[in-house]
Amino acid sequence: MNEEVFKAVTETLSRGDSAALVTIIRTEGSTPQRVGAKMLVFADGRIVGTIGGGCYENDAFWKARKSLETRRSEVVRYELADDIAEESGLICGGQMEVYIEPLDAAAHLYLIGAGHVSYHLAQAASQVNFKIHVIDDREKFANQERFPDATEIAVDDIPSWLTSATFPNNAYVVILTRGHTHDLDALRALVPRDLRYLGLIGSRAKVARLYAALQEESVPLDTLTNVHAPVGLDIGAVSPQEIAISILAELIAVKYGKAADVAPLRWAPDIDQTATVSANEQQ
Repeated sequence: MNEEVFKAVTETLSRGDSAALVTIIRTEGSTPQRVGAKMLVFADGRIVGTIGGGCYENDAFWKARKSLETRRSEVVRYELADDIAEESGLICGGQMEVYIEPLDAAAHLYLIGAGHVSYHLAQAASQVNFKIHVIDDREKFANQERFPDATEIAVDDIPSWLTSATFPNNAYVVILTRGHTHDLDALRALVPRDLRYLGLIGSRAKVARLYAALQEESVPLDTLTNVHAPVGLDIGAVSPQEIAISILAELIAVKYGKAADVAPLRWAPDIDQTATVSANEQQ
């Protein structure tokens, strides 16, 4: 049975998906399963494997689902001789402890543009288990020397690369190109994609201009609602290093479901009007 669970874990992580693994870590007396028995629980309610069935497995199932939201592991102890055990038919008389662990595939961070902010963001993000992908059309910026920890470095025409690229389910993409045209090309290619996160560096005025340009191309406005622009959290960042930390903080907040609890720079412009540049513009 565990072979099936191990196979499902491998497939889940390779797809970039998440699941929670429930493992019996200790037993005492008579129990329905032995130490090491596992059950994999997905956010949509699917399970692979079993830890014995009955009310206890159901309780562990819901705790596993919850762990996918909180991202916290826990040990749960069950007495298999109480009233609940009798009701579920598991009158084994023993005890068991299970370890519930949320499993996360390493998130993939795509940096569209290899300039100064991208350089510092790659350094910081690689330290917190993001797999780094760098895309730029300038080899003197996009190279192994500047991005030694990158999983992928693509020196290519940015729109062409984005059009043909396949992104995993947990892809985080930040647009950090060197100009309006490249930003527009990247947005045009990325807004229809199903991404975990899409961010754009720049001032509010820049965001408004880009959104207006996309509207003129009949790009539906609702496809822009998921863009984090300006990118990052409002921490007063000024230098490339500080802006990189601001962006990474927002990526981590999104990763752990805390985006609603932080103060983003994100702003929804009225693209039918000329935007007023904020005093807190990103440079």
